[in-house]
Formats: sequence, C-alpha cells, structure tokens
Amino acid sequence: MDKDSGLIHSVVVTAANVHDLTPVAELMHGEEEVVYGDAGYQGIAKRPEMAGKAMEFRVAMRPGKRRALPDTPDGKLQDLIETAKAHIRSKVEHPFRVIKQQFGFQKTRLRGLVKNRCKINVMTALSNLFQARRHLLTTV
Repeated sequence: MDKDSGLIHSVVVTAANVHDLTPVAELMHGEEEVVYGDAGYQGIAKRPEMAGKAMEFRVAMRPGKRRALPDTPDGKLQDLIETAKAHIRSKVEHPFRVIKQQFGFQKTRLRGLVKNRCKINVMTALSNLFQARRHLLTTV
C-alpha cells in the first residue's frame, strides 16, 4: 500500500500455512524508499531476495521487548520511535477496514485459493475506488 495516497498497489494471496515474509518480494514494485512492517517482518532485510535493494526497513519491535524498555531517556526515545512507526503502519489498516466493514468481507470461506484470490483482487480494487471517490468526483 502507498502511504501517501492510501491506495493498495499490489496483492498477494497465499495459503494460510505460508509465512508473511515468503511473498514479500512480490509486493514490492521497486520504487520504495522506506518499508514499514509489524513485528512479524523481523529479519526482512536479511532475506536473499532483499539483497541489493536500496530501501530502508522500519520494522516494529516485538511487543515483549517494547514493554521491557527501561524507564530512561533512551528507553523513552525508543518508545517514541516505535509509536511513530505505528502511526505510519496504521494507515495500512484502513483499507482492510473498508474491505471488512463496507463490503462485508470479514471471513474467508473455503472456496479454493483461486476463487479467494479473485474475490480479494476485486475487493481491493473496490476499496481503492472507495478510498479515491472524493478525488475522482472533484476531477469530473
């Protein structure tokens, strides 16, 4: 997702037993300068498919490690940095809210990966239209 426009630019659908880091190279379009991720993306910079990429990774600290930060100026600074990362990552969650609440796609039924991939692609396209509706209406 693009943090400036709020629109989803790529979607990858995998089986539930595939880790989030596995298809991460397919999600990148190559023009990213900074990539934000939650704690599940720890170690993304060390992956072989990310070698040679000129992007900066800002991955969240694990929750237990964040709770254990000392009550010192350095610990408070680390907590502020994590809060800033969380504010930027929260923009990514908004299209999921639109897909779930506006379009009623809260649970994925067992239909097969191909059918679910098709439905998710349509939902993300509709979410992008829903997000950009005000901008599209002003340009007409």
